[in-house]
Amino acid sequence: MRMVDVIEKKRNGYELDKEELQFVIEGFTDGSIPDYQMSAFAMAVYFKGMTQEERVILTQLMVESGDQIDLSAIEGVKVDKHSTGGVGDTTTLVLAPLVAALDVPVAKMSGRGLGHTGGTIDKLEAVPGFHVEISNQEFIDLVNKNKIAVIGQSGNLTPADKKLYALRDVTATVDSIPLIASSIMSKKIAAGADAIVLDVKTGDGAFMKNLDDAKELAKAMVDIGNGVGRKTKAIISDMSQPLGFAVGNALEIKEAIDTLSGNGPADLNELCLTLGSHMIILAGKADTPEEARQKLEEVMKNGRALEVFKTFLASQGGDASVVDNPEKLPQAKYIIEVPAKEAGFVAKIAAEEIGVAAMLLGAGRATKESEIDLAVGLVLNKKVGDEVAKGESIVTIHANAEDVEKVMNMIYDAYEISGEKTEAPTLIYTEIH
Repeated sequence: MRMVDVIEKKRNGYELDKEELQFVIEGFTDGSIPDYQMSAFAMAVYFKGMTQEERVILTQLMVESGDQIDLSAIEGVKVDKHSTGGVGDTTTLVLAPLVAALDVPVAKMSGRGLGHTGGTIDKLEAVPGFHVEISNQEFIDLVNKNKIAVIGQSGNLTPADKKLYALRDVTATVDSIPLIASSIMSKKIAAGADAIVLDVKTGDGAFMKNLDDAKELAKAMVDIGNGVGRKTKAIISDMSQPLGFAVGNALEIKEAIDTLSGNGPADLNELCLTLGSHMIILAGKADTPEEARQKLEEVMKNGRALEVFKTFLASQGGDASVVDNPEKLPQAKYIIEVPAKEAGFVAKIAAEEIGVAAMLLGAGRATKESEIDLAVGLVLNKKVGDEVAKGESIVTIHANAEDVEKVMNMIYDAYEISGEKTEAPTLIYTEIH
């Protein structure tokens, strides 16, 4: 078999079989297929797409290219959640303890963030002492004992995907739905969960800017998950404005604590209850979304979810007293208010601009080598649809440098204030299963 023939077949719009795809993935992973041929293959897929069968085979081959986590020693149905990312996306920090409080095992493998704020691990490391460097056995033991643990991603998880993603990044083939879906799902499947709930974002702060593309990606991922025997469901949610109020690592931990206490922002709370309900159903702990939601609201109300969060933090070396004393989290030196220049109603908040502003403060990484400042970030005081008076604070900046003029200007550019009241955007668009 020759790579040139496989490229030509895909370029001409024909379906590749398992043997051909195996030849491609194994050859690229072991270095026998050069980057220039793999680039041509990725471009052929970009233009010609892939059938459902091809996507399932490609994903499974990427899973098999490296380590696979065996979670069979954990009792119960292991449910994972994946978000396609956004600004102020604190859902994992709330969902994991919330769902674990109903005896659903959450064995979470997370990465660090590159972008607006840190990944789940960076955020958790804002809790003094918390660490994810635990052995696989300790990870399994903690989930069996507490129903929740978080571990860093294995270095050899889906190496074919890592190598292919790096190539896609420099060949203008990142936004190919078959390749995005296979990339995301290969990591989720290799991480060993029995069931997966996907939160696919759409809007200004999301990778998928429009709803139709988000639906197409969600459907592709759900079909792959179900195609390899993992119960998979997707929710399409809004990211036209940041989720919740906080954008920044320690600030998002504080917001997660508030939400688990029943005092979180309405949109973050609603999204967590929706995603959590589907996780509970897939785990067999409820039959309907209404029943699942009621159970989740109950563990929020009676304090059980917060207790699980404390136990989880303490079990991985974290100072659980931050839950009752959030001032023990890293604190920024300067708290600066951003006053509204005019009165009116918030018509729009460009989520991506807010994300970049938080990154400029040091809340995220511009490059892999960037150091994150866990204390800094932004807290939004006004969201779309809110009334604002001239001089009233629209955003609070938490900074460790006094000069925040550039950040302030970005915030002003991100906010659009109008004389007419605008309705808040729809939070949850649809479900795909």
